[in-house]
Amino acid sequence: MLKVVIQEETTGCGIAAAANILGTSYVEMKATANAMGIHASDESLWSDTHYVRRLLYGAGVEVSKNEVPFECWDALPDLALLSIKHHQENGRNFWHWVVFKRVKGQPFVLDSASYLPNNIRQDFEAMQPKWFIEIKTANKKAP
Repeated sequence: MLKVVIQEETTGCGIAAAANILGTSYVEMKATANAMGIHASDESLWSDTHYVRRLLYGAGVEVSKNEVPFECWDALPDLALLSIKHHQENGRNFWHWVVFKRVKGQPFVLDSASYLPNNIRQDFEAMQPKWFIEIKTANKKAP
């Protein structure tokens, strides 16, 4: 059964995406992020991949080094960070972080947005990802 961590702050999608990959709560991931100097209020969290990569790397997760342009849903790896709602403000790129997960061949998107009626999404045509980051290993670091 898929479970989705919902972001508790309007700008907390990167923190929630990391929590969804690691299987932790938003509160736990936020505390980890804050201890690393990463805050949901920082616009860089949703305009730069470095911060979410640091969160995942700090938990022992290996991610691909580059953002790969999205071509089609079938071409995605079994676990990936996706950028959706891609837009520019004052020449700077912004997006909403979601997690793509394939379970027993069935694709799902875990979307942490609190306003959604269902956070486990399969309305793929509505999402229009720009690029993805493959999650190569998602083993949580031992304490």
